[in-house]
Amino acid sequence: MRIARFSIDGNVAFGAVEGDSPDSLVLDIIKGIPYSDFELSGTKVPLKKVRLLPPVLPNKVVAIGRNYAEHAAEMGNEVPDVPVAFFKPTTSVIGSGDSIEYPSFSEELHYEAELAVVIGRMCREVPRERVKDVILGYTCANDVTARDVQRRESQWARAKGFDTSCPLGPWVETDVDPGDLAVQATVNGEQRQLGRTSDMIRSVEDLVVHISEAMTLLPGDVILTGTPAGVGPLHVGDEVAVTIEGIGTLTNKVIKRG
Repeated sequence: MRIARFSIDGNVAFGAVEGDSPDSLVLDIIKGIPYSDFELSGTKVPLKKVRLLPPVLPNKVVAIGRNYAEHAAEMGNEVPDVPVAFFKPTTSVIGSGDSIEYPSFSEELHYEAELAVVIGRMCREVPRERVKDVILGYTCANDVTARDVQRRESQWARAKGFDTSCPLGPWVETDVDPGDLAVQATVNGEQRQLGRTSDMIRSVEDLVVHISEAMTLLPGDVILTGTPAGVGPLHVGDEVAVTIEGIGTLTNKVIKRG
């Protein structure tokens, strides 16, 4: 099931996305929230008549750096002995179609296409055999990074946590195996990244186990699993799209902050 969060006529709701071709997609409005038992209302709205919102409003976004060997190499880094984790604040989250605001304190903005894991239930110290039970599904993410700031500052909070630096969407896909999916980024229609989740150094299971050892994960929390090689610059006016096999495409335009 594809679960979207959207607004229409000033109201916010979740809906199940139905249909195959972009022009015929509809949303069957969900009764309740997707983190517990819910029913489909049978009330359907054409997708083109709503505004898609970030598919979840996470309490926290836990991101993983250098989880693809080729990306670590292109950044001049060794593969870390343990996962490199950092946070992106909730204020960084935007949805598909929203604008990425080029931060005034940077001159080198980069895209990073990533598979995002959406947590479906409160959990802590999750054993490997139970990881699938705590995951609601998966969505596309762009870990937008002020690369020059990342190089200057030992902590990545400003470089990766500024407003609009965490596009998520377009929806959560609950029925997909994350083990070997194509991850692609395009800028203005030109392919810039193409990798596969099978190249991740640590799997989704590894990451959920590792992170939940330290902190409680809540429904709607998001884990970014790292980016493949091919990261590069974004400029004002660019349109960047992240496409993940079996999930969909997340599209955002870069604008000048102001």
